[in-house]
Amino acid sequence: MTGATVAAVLVVGAVAGLDLVSVPQMMIGRPLVAGFLGGLVAGSPLAGLATGAVLELFAFETLPVGAARYPDWGPASAASGALAAQRGGVWDPAWMAGIMVVALVTAWLGGFGMTVVRRLNAAQLRRRQPALERGDQHALAALQIGGIARDLVRAGVATGLTLWVGERVARHVELGWRAPRAVADVAVVGTALGVAVWSAWRLYGQGAPRRWLAAGAVVGVALVAGLLAW
Repeated sequence: MTGATVAAVLVVGAVAGLDLVSVPQMMIGRPLVAGFLGGLVAGSPLAGLATGAVLELFAFETLPVGAARYPDWGPASAASGALAAQRGGVWDPAWMAGIMVVALVTAWLGGFGMTVVRRLNAAQLRRRQPALERGDQHALAALQIGGIARDLVRAGVATGLTLWVGERVARHVELGWRAPRAVADVAVVGTALGVAVWSAWRLYGQGAPRRWLAAGAVVGVALVAGLLAW
């Protein structure tokens, strides 16, 4: 990956992380979008899209409500999409298994990073409180710009960490993989589907909605199986 590509991925990941809370909140930070954009700037948008789709299934479990701590999927997805693009759009199951493990860890760590940023923002708010009470517009602008800048740095660091660690872990897993490649496919996709189904099961509550969800899952599996057999 060239230096220009790394820089482009860092920008995409930073913007995706910024989108979660700060600005512009346009769903750029969703794994499906961030993964696609990461793959796009790295030369293979379809590889990024496939990676983002898998991470999106994990993200279904996340409910970013209020001040709760939740994973930051955007930077991890952008970096993962770019790493997947290194294979030229070819899905390498062992390579992808390594990337996914790192992405899940760094997304989870991103939640702690947001906590740190919130504490720094609170400290700045207390420091500028007298000026704010006087109606100082410059203090208000500085507070807002500073909060956005800290969040941007946090997301950029998370993206870079995922890129650096993800490439090394994925290469190690790929070189050391001895089991059939289908095992890695089942591990990655099966785990993601299991998490997504469990999340939907919890969200749909009791009674009729759950029965409709179960019926839809059965019909969907039957259709996929039929298409594969055909």
